[in-house]
Amino acid sequence: MTDGPYFVLTVLGVLGTGVTAGVFCAFSTFVMRGLAALPPAQGVAAMNAVNTAAVRPPFMAVFLGTAVLAVVITVVTLVLWPEEGAVELLLGSALYLVGAFGVTAAANVPRNAALLRLDAGAAEAAGRWSAYVREWTAWNHVRAVASAAAAVAYVLALA
Repeated sequence: MTDGPYFVLTVLGVLGTGVTAGVFCAFSTFVMRGLAALPPAQGVAAMNAVNTAAVRPPFMAVFLGTAVLAVVITVVTLVLWPEEGAVELLLGSALYLVGAFGVTAAANVPRNAALLRLDAGAAEAAGRWSAYVREWTAWNHVRAVASAAAAVAYVLALA
């Protein structure tokens, strides 16, 4: 699986999972800390703006494109079962599809939707904002680690 078009698929997988890991890592290490330091109303407004901006072609092409690529790599690996790298390719795809894409859909997006409905000026906004930051960031750590681990697995498939 490490030659010809399969090499290209795997290199693209490394790039996609790596870029996604970097975005998630940035959010976990400093973006969310910065937003958490804002007064709740400002933090909620800023995070809602970030969430809206994220669902645009530049990030979605990488995030969703990498998910599609992971599915393609999985199917090609299962059909052709290369002599080397099959386990690493399947592991990389599973890590990304479950740990990045799946966690996004199951944990982060529902929290984003709830935050969008929150009245930032309401009395309960401070407590809800604090809980949102804590929970969203914890799940984001999972996404960052899973994406980085997927990139490592794909690199190992190339070795």
